[in-house]
Amino acid sequence: MRKMMKMMGDRLCFDGKAVLAPMVRVGTLPMRLLALDCGADIVYCEELIDIKMAQCERVVNDVLETVDFVAPDERVMFRTCSKEKSRVVFQMGTADPERALAVAKLVENDVAAVDVNMGCPKEYSTKGGMGSALLSDPEKIEAILRTLVNGISKPVTCKIRILPTLEDTVNLVRRIEQTGVAAIAVHGRMKEERPRHPVHCDYIQAVAESVSIPVIANGGSSDIVKSFEDIETFRAATGASSVMIARAAMWNPSVFRQQGALSVERVMEDYIKYAVRYDNNPFNTKYCLCQMLRDRVESPFGKRLHAAQTTEEICEVFGLTDFYMKTSAELKARKAALQTNGDQSEIPKVEDDVIIMPVRFERRDYPPQITPKMFLLEWSRKEKLDQPVYETEQRTQDRAFQSTVTVADKKYRSTLWEKSKKFAEQAAAIVCLRTLGLPEGRIGEDNSGLVNKRKRDDNKCAPLNDNESAARKRHISEVPQEEEEEIICRTRVVTGDCGQTTSEH
Repeated sequence: MRKMMKMMGDRLCFDGKAVLAPMVRVGTLPMRLLALDCGADIVYCEELIDIKMAQCERVVNDVLETVDFVAPDERVMFRTCSKEKSRVVFQMGTADPERALAVAKLVENDVAAVDVNMGCPKEYSTKGGMGSALLSDPEKIEAILRTLVNGISKPVTCKIRILPTLEDTVNLVRRIEQTGVAAIAVHGRMKEERPRHPVHCDYIQAVAESVSIPVIANGGSSDIVKSFEDIETFRAATGASSVMIARAAMWNPSVFRQQGALSVERVMEDYIKYAVRYDNNPFNTKYCLCQMLRDRVESPFGKRLHAAQTTEEICEVFGLTDFYMKTSAELKARKAALQTNGDQSEIPKVEDDVIIMPVRFERRDYPPQITPKMFLLEWSRKEKLDQPVYETEQRTQDRAFQSTVTVADKKYRSTLWEKSKKFAEQAAAIVCLRTLGLPEGRIGEDNSGLVNKRKRDDNKCAPLNDNESAARKRHISEVPQEEEEEIICRTRVVTGDCGQTTSEH
């Protein structure tokens, strides 16, 4: 009983809270952490689509000290950390109960609650029957919410827009309450309405009076909420339990600050520091900063920001280059220390006579003309072994690839799926090289001489004449694909000593 009471006590409470709303492209980790620093009680991530999240792999990022949910194409779809774990709500876009449950189970141990978006009127959400499209299908709403409530241990909530009539809105939220959700957020506008339309506080008030669960009022940024004091004004006007802030927080997240708002310049600097610390996508960082600049985005300063293409360039615009260099050096040192100490997850294991290891091929970790496959091929030649043989399969649900390489009658494979056949083969080569304790060509690795030791005289380094070049192309075009790759690799090795630039194949 005591254990059960403790678990109930740890559950996120939605009563009397100031909440950062889910906002596409805005509600990433830096903004959520900054909102918490400024006084927000709960933060929602941006809406993430169930189909994309279902393909993700949960990865513990020891360098950033985060948990990342990584798509097959290596994009980080959702990144979170311990600082927000007890207060972050994962919002998903879904129209399928079972797929919603699969995603909720994937993230439930890293978040405080799971929310279903039923209010977004944008086409990217509604075209799949998600977002506000669900408002016309209460049976599906009930099916999704009941499946989630019964299937995970964390609180489940949803966010809706009001319906054309007060009666229909109240009837819907009563049905939603019966599913067992912990709270419901209500945007006080209909799906056809936009921020320029006034928020319907009377609808939110009617909803709050009709249910016993906490109601979170949303939609007051334009009409009411412009400062911390206005949050309570909006709550009182709607009779809601809590208030959810979107655009007012996007413009300046210190709207949550009880002591008063900070300058936008100070807030932007704090945001950038989180973006650097947690390796946020620079284009996402720039987008959020531009929202904070608002009408100054066309100023000379705004144009400098708009021209920045990397996090380092963004920091330069804001005079934070020293912070960027220091933080980057700390992260690199942490990564190097982890590699030196060894990652227990990368200890080779044997599964069905295949040596496996969770390895991903990161192209940026290798020089432009060097790959693990090249190192493995050259080592095999040096040892007078047959050349490595790669067998690759493609997963149907997300078209990701996994490859197995055979070297000296032993098979090696990465347990992680890659976005392309080439990357999957490189990952398999890495597993083999690391298992055998061989160099793989990473930047900063001691030069083994495996690839570059074969010197060529000046004649062989000279560019081919037109006839020789045409003959070589004919030869490559006439051999099977497997041999073609070996020839291309060999050609790359030969020309690499000559200082010629070659592309990765």
